[in-house]
Amino acid sequence: MYDYNEAVKNDILEALSEDYSPDELLQKIAEDKEGFFDELYDIFLVSDRITGNASGSYTFNRWEAEENLCHNLDLLEEAAEEFGCNIDILSDGAEACDVTIRCYLLSSILSEVLDDIEEENIEEIERIREAAE
Repeated sequence: MYDYNEAVKNDILEALSEDYSPDELLQKIAEDKEGFFDELYDIFLVSDRITGNASGSYTFNRWEAEENLCHNLDLLEEAAEEFGCNIDILSDGAEACDVTIRCYLLSSILSEVLDDIEEENIEEIERIREAAE
């Protein structure tokens, strides 16, 4: 079964490692974690490498999107309810459904990733915060 949570988390971690040095990442979290979250959320929400929302497809492959959805229809239902829309695999297509799930999970997983980075580097982040005061 395809694990959307793990896939989105891995994509976020990869994007962060490509876009920020470890020092830049800790600096951003130390200075304004909530603001950094908002900035990343806005970027990642329309990023094909995280959600597929920019083009309407993360996989660029209907078959792969269909395979991702197998055994994840409950997650699709949650996403549709959260966004207040009706999603139909047959009429909307598997790729749109795949993107919907990724967008739905983005906020919670991004928050989790930033929390994990902060917890793993709390001493360094505290030093950065103290130096800024």
